[in-house]
Amino acid sequence: MKRLLTPVAVCVAGALLTACGTTNVKNDSASVTADSVVTHYADIAEAIYGDSLTTAQDLRTTINRFLDNPTEANLKAARISWVASRVPYQQSEVYRFGNAIVDDWEGKVNAWPLDEGLIDYVSTSSYGSESDLNPLYTANVIASKSLVIGGETVDTSKITPKLIADHLQEADGVEANVASGYHAIEFLLWGQDLHGTNPGAGERKATDFDLNNCTNGNCDRRREYLTAATDLLISDLEEMTDNWKQGGAARQALLDQSADEGLSTILTGMGSLAYGELGGERTKLGLMLHDPEEEHDCFSDNTHWSHYYDAKGIKNVYLGEYQRVDGSWLKGASLSQLVAQQNAVLDSNMKQKLDMTEDAAQAMVDAAAQGQTFDVLIAMNNTQGNQLVQDFVDSLVVETHVTEEIIQTLGLQDIALEGSDSLDNPSAVFE
Repeated sequence: MKRLLTPVAVCVAGALLTACGTTNVKNDSASVTADSVVTHYADIAEAIYGDSLTTAQDLRTTINRFLDNPTEANLKAARISWVASRVPYQQSEVYRFGNAIVDDWEGKVNAWPLDEGLIDYVSTSSYGSESDLNPLYTANVIASKSLVIGGETVDTSKITPKLIADHLQEADGVEANVASGYHAIEFLLWGQDLHGTNPGAGERKATDFDLNNCTNGNCDRRREYLTAATDLLISDLEEMTDNWKQGGAARQALLDQSADEGLSTILTGMGSLAYGELGGERTKLGLMLHDPEEEHDCFSDNTHWSHYYDAKGIKNVYLGEYQRVDGSWLKGASLSQLVAQQNAVLDSNMKQKLDMTEDAAQAMVDAAAQGQTFDVLIAMNNTQGNQLVQDFVDSLVVETHVTEEIIQTLGLQDIALEGSDSLDNPSAVFE
């Protein structure tokens, strides 16, 4: 759903990384132009995807260590690495909307929710045994040496990155058949979260990967899948990192546009992520339904951090800054400086609204530290928890209204932001 911005629409209409480090400042306010803002936006993308790749490689190292010695301690270490890998990646999501190359690619690495029965065993008492919408709902690739997909028999006897990418991801044209990316790996590391809206994440045992003390069968193939999915994630991130380097396809597509078109790309990403995706589909929808299945990181209960860093990514591109995983800062020409040149009050208002969103996200993070993760916060009858989530949604909506004002102030036309029925037409959610 798109929200087409018009003057009428505008009128009606807070961390894990705290290390100190060096700062690389590329521009001062006197030299800021639309072109310099767009170029620095591309530089931040290159840094973020580079960090996403580095942390995914670290994840592979810890997973290999776990598979070499499948203890509970090593499984915990792999889970910690997965959470760490989400920190830079979530800050990249503001690049998805507006950059077609990113949007076309994103589904390979961060698609959700997923019908996990495609991949491995599930608890049928909570998951069910079939779906009218998905013939592969409980296909269990890990337990199957062949599957019928799209009317053809596919050899699944060896689980490889190619098998996952070419045959399993969105198999039968069903978007919920998510076989690759962060959430497939998350499911393999945690297993199903069977706690509903009560505290507790997935509780998969390390012995599910132990060849000498195997639980739940097919430990050799579960190891194969985890390795293949992690290798595929890394190759996908290598592709996107290259796309943002000098001469890369995504950078070039951005810089081939006019300066105004580049600014429109930046603002499309900010507004669409804040409103339709993060505020609507990832947050408000789950709150309306009180449904933990609508939780973004539903196996690990890491959703509070994913939401925090999604919001941080929006703030990054507005302020023209990004703190890398090594603690150093990349700073340069910013949209904030460009807006301030035309309307300092509007710039100040936007920065205030970004801070309010970050504070609302931090409140959810703080609640999670006390045992109230996102799935607990959205539970029916959790009045205080529901309000924390609603505060986050409200802050994103207000932030988007100011983004719309910025679009008008900069004279940018016909920008369409993503919408969500949960915000724009709530009654449709229950139809």
